[in-house]
This record gives sequence, structure tokens and C-alpha cells, in this order.
Amino acid sequence: MRHRRHHLTIAAAKSHATLLKSRVISPTPWNQLLTAYSHSPLGLAAARRVFDEIPRPDAVTWNSFLTAHVSAGAHQDAWRLIRSMHAQGVAANTFALGSALRSAAASRCPALGTQLHLLALKCGLADNVFPASAMLDMYAKCGRVRDARRVFDGMPERNAVSWNALIAGYVESGKVEQALELFLYMEREGFVPDEATFAALLPAVDGSNHFLMHQLHGKIMKYGSTLGLTVLNTAITAYSQCGALAECRRIFDGIGDSRDLISWNAMLGAYTYHGMDYEAMRFFVRMMQESGVQLDMYSFTSIISVCPEHDDHRGIVIHGMVIKNGLEGVTPVCNALISMYTRFSDKCMMEDAHRCFDSLLLKDTVSWNSMLTGYSQHSMSADALRFFTCMHSANIRTDEYAFSAALRSCADLAVLLLGRQIHGSIIRSGFASNSFVSSSLIFMYSKTGILDGAKKSFEEADKSSSVPWNSMMFGYAQHGQAQTVHSLFHEMVELKVPLDHVTFVGLITACSHAGLVDEGSEILNAMETRYGDPLRMEHYACGIDMYGRAGQLDRAKELIDSMPFEPDAMVWMTLLGACRIHRNMELASEVASHLLVAELRQHSTYILLSSMYSGLEMWSDRAIVQRAMKNRGLSKVPGWSWIEVKNEVHSFNAEDRSHPRMYEIYEMLSLLFQVAKMFSCEDDEAIMAISSDA
Repeated sequence: MRHRRHHLTIAAAKSHATLLKSRVISPTPWNQLLTAYSHSPLGLAAARRVFDEIPRPDAVTWNSFLTAHVSAGAHQDAWRLIRSMHAQGVAANTFALGSALRSAAASRCPALGTQLHLLALKCGLADNVFPASAMLDMYAKCGRVRDARRVFDGMPERNAVSWNALIAGYVESGKVEQALELFLYMEREGFVPDEATFAALLPAVDGSNHFLMHQLHGKIMKYGSTLGLTVLNTAITAYSQCGALAECRRIFDGIGDSRDLISWNAMLGAYTYHGMDYEAMRFFVRMMQESGVQLDMYSFTSIISVCPEHDDHRGIVIHGMVIKNGLEGVTPVCNALISMYTRFSDKCMMEDAHRCFDSLLLKDTVSWNSMLTGYSQHSMSADALRFFTCMHSANIRTDEYAFSAALRSCADLAVLLLGRQIHGSIIRSGFASNSFVSSSLIFMYSKTGILDGAKKSFEEADKSSSVPWNSMMFGYAQHGQAQTVHSLFHEMVELKVPLDHVTFVGLITACSHAGLVDEGSEILNAMETRYGDPLRMEHYACGIDMYGRAGQLDRAKELIDSMPFEPDAMVWMTLLGACRIHRNMELASEVASHLLVAELRQHSTYILLSSMYSGLEMWSDRAIVQRAMKNRGLSKVPGWSWIEVKNEVHSFNAEDRSHPRMYEIYEMLSLLFQVAKMFSCEDDEAIMAISSDA
């Protein structure tokens, strides 16, 4: 394709030189040259130069120049050109009106379309099938379906474009029933549906319209000899949205050697749409081996989306293929890569995500939000807030996803002042009632200890979904207000707010923190039987935490043994933490054996075991654990603390000496120790005096 366009450019340049040299006055060869340049890589700029050089431009010249503008998407210039044509006395004709109406449709400008409609009526062209079809299409694409229908009903003659434009308009407006009625009317009038007809109808199919898809497929089979590959490709996507993967595969296999890139992408998209990651990866390999087509950005965005979180090697290989195919700077592909790297558990992958972000020539909102969310999810909260500030400085529109990620990071760092400033921006931006933003506000205020702020955000939220309810429940649970959590839950049930698995995590967490073991057990038992929500891994982990906090380690172990699936590391780590608190070394050793199989390189397991052995003065066992850590290259990851002083966040860990004001900090710390020691001595003297008086 690229070679062909290059050849067109050379041919146009040779013709241009010939015309200039021979001083041809006739507009016909110049018009042909103008069209050739508009289709070449030199595009509209070259076409403009030719237009200025034409000795005697005629109506065809103006029409060709107008078409070049519309095809290039230069709609404002196209409209100025229409006014120039009118001023120059160039009579409106079917071709000029058709191009102008296409421009109005593409730019979704019904006001201009209406003016052109009036011009068509004035010039007596409104009944001509070509401008009338373009007019109908313009109204349909601008969402004015009633006007489109009026034009359609008033047409003395109709063609396939007329029918297809109105069918597409009905589908885009969500009026599927009217679209189907028009389709049947089209058949009764003797028109044979073509590719464009089915391409317009098939997007109307969704997961609830399986029967409709079968009916349309029957029509496709009926008109199969007149339909092309486009309809079959669209049918694969439509069946995918209905969940009929077997039908997708049957159509794909039936296409045979006629498959093009879109066929392969449609089938790959069907697998990824339904989360069939393994099948998608196998199909992608087959696609590379058998298709014989050049993979495009749709191929890569689909396969990147299913790269597993625990297998960064596969993702890196696909990234290499993206670079090899010259697609690294393409925005949708880079966004998919950024999202992939942020999904990986290793924090260092955020560096790769940032490199992808920096390589982008055109960064859109998805690019910025993916990076921000990645930092927030990896608990790199300071980086997330710095990145959020960069977004603000770059005048990037902040949406609900960006606000939510920034608020979560404020909560992690306990920076209330910045959180309140972001809250102000949210109110000004009109996102305060958004369920995700209000949920993050509730979380931020709860985490920073301002329950009144959390409650106010909850009251202002849209409570039709469970999201703000769940956040408020977690807020009260963190503050030990289990009864309030139960009251919220019962209110949700009364108001018929849809319950989800997160709702029950919050409810069991509240029972766990308040020591309400019986109530928590009842919820675990009633989840599936009463509320129809099966227990997930996180529910079992909450239940084990509840029993562990209450010292009922046997019940915690019984709950693990009753799980219908293999417990993950989170479940075992929760029980190990409970063993440490209650000094149950025997059970801890059993739990640790499971953890060392599931997460061999998880440093927390070794740290907990070492601490337990130390507390029980089992020094030889502690030495074995520490030696195993050293042999595996593991070390304790230090915990960090944050404090906000005068709008600046300062971070510290144990015995940290990296802060620029380190000497002042340690000097003050030494002074505080001396004061504490002095008060301790005074307390001892007071106790001795009381004892002697007694």
C-alpha cells in the first residue's frame, strides 16, 4: 500500500511537470492532477497548490477541491470553500451538495446541514436521489432521526444508500425495533440488502439479543452470494457479544482462505472479550504462523490485554513485536502496554510503563490515567501525586478515574490538606456525586480519621450502586463501629441496593475488628444461601482474620480446610499472623510450609517466622530462617511513615538518615528522649514516695 501511494506521488509529479511545461489551459487534465495529488501522501497541501495554478477552473475543479478537503477532514476549510463557490457564482450541483453534506455529517454539524437542505430546495435538487441520500445520512448521523425519516419519506426515488443510512441512524439512536421494521420494509420494496445494510444492523446485537442474531445470520446466509467478507467479519463480532463463541468459530472456519486481517482480529477479539486468555494466546500464535497478514494495532491491543499478571516475560516478548512492527508510538497500543506493565506485581515494571508513556507522540486521557492508576495501585503514592500535579500543569482534563486514583494516594499518605484541595476541584468539576469519586472521598476521609467528612461525602453521593455504601461500611469498620456497619447493610437491603462481594467483605471485616465472631460466622454461612453470593477468596481471608483475632485458631484452620478451592498466599499469611499473636508455633510451622511452597520469595513469611522464633527464644530455628533468607537473596522491606508539614509530604523509615534535615530531626529526637527519661525518673520517685508513705 505504501509503495502504491509512493508510485502515485511520482506519477502525479511527472504529470504536473508536463502540464506546467506545455502550458495547458483546459481544466480537465488539471482537475485529474488535483484529484491525484489529494490521494497521494502529499495530500491537501499539494492539491491547494495545483488549484491555485489552474488557468481556468470550472465547476468540476471546485467540486474536486471540495471533495479533497472533506476527505482530508478539513471541514472548516471546506465550509469556507462552499461560501467562496457561492460568491464566485459557481452553481450548486449534486456533487458539491453531496460533498458539503458529507462534511456536515462527519463534523456532526446539523446547523450547516439544515442550511444546505434549504439550498438544495432553492436549487431544485432536494428530490435528486444523490443529494437527498446525503441529506438523510447527515440528519441520521447528527442524531436527528425524525428529520432523516421525513427526507426519506419525501424521496420520489430511493437507492441502497438511502435505506442503509436510515437503518444506521435508527441503530445509532438505539431504536433497534424501527431499524428492523425498515429492514423488512426494504425487502418488501424489492431492494436486496448489501454489506452496508448488515454492517449497520449487526452492531444492534448485544448479549440479550441472541435470537435476533440468529435471525440476521439467517438473512446473511440467504443473501450470501451478494454479500462480501465485511458482513461475515461483523457477524463474528456480533455473535461474540451474544456469548456464542461456537458460532463465531463456525463462521471464522467457514470463511476459509478468504480470511483477511479483520477476520483474524474479530476472532481474536472474541476470545479476549470473554476473558479466554489461554485460547486468545494460542490463537494469536496461530495468527502469526498461518494468516500471512501484517498485524495491526487492533491485533496487539487485543493480545496485550490478556497478558497474565504473573508472566511478565510473555508481555515483554509482545512488546518487542510491537517495536518490530513499528507500532510503539501508536497511542492505543502504547496505552495497552502501559496498562499491561501496571498490572504486573513487580514495582520496577512501572519504569517500563513510564518509558512507554514517554515514547508516546500523542498522549490522551487514557495514557495519563493508566500511569496515575498504576502508581496508585502499586502504593507508589508520592509518585502518583507528583504525576497528578504534572497532569494539572499540562492542562489535561481530569476525569473521575484520575480524581479517584489521586484521592486513594492521599489516603495512603494521610495527607488530608491535599485531599481537601482535590475535593474542592472535584466539586468545581461536577464529579462529587459520581459513585467512584464519592467512594474515594469516603475512603480518604475515613483513612485520615475524619469520619464526619466521609459521612458528608456519602450523603452527597449517588446511592443507586453499592460502591459508596461499601466504602462507608469499610470506613466505619476501620473505626470499630460494627453496629453502624450492620445498620448500613440493613438499609441497603431495605432500599434494594444491589449487594456485591465487596459488601460482604466490609461486613465481615467490621465483625472481625469488633470481635463479633458469632455475627461474622452467621454472615459467612448466609452469604450464598440467603443472598445468593458465593464465598470468594477474600471472604475466607476475612473469616480467618476474624477467628484469628479472637484466638480461635482451630476454627480458622477448619475454615481453610472447608474451602472449595486452593487457598492463596493471602489466606495462609492471615493465619500465620494470627499464630504469631497467639504464639502457636506448631500451627505456624504448618502454615509456613504451605506459604513457602506458594510464595517461596515472599519476605514477609520469613520475617514473621523469625520474629516468632525470637519471641519464644528458639534461636537455632531463627538462625535457620535467617540463613534461608540470605541464601535466597531476600531482605526485609522497610516500612515507611509519612507526615504532611506545610503542604509538603515527608517520608521516613526506621533509622532513616536520608532526609535533608536529618541533623535537626535527630537533635530534636535526642531532646525528646531526655525529656521522656526525666519524666520517667520523676514517676519512679513519686511511686517510691507513695510506697514509703504506705
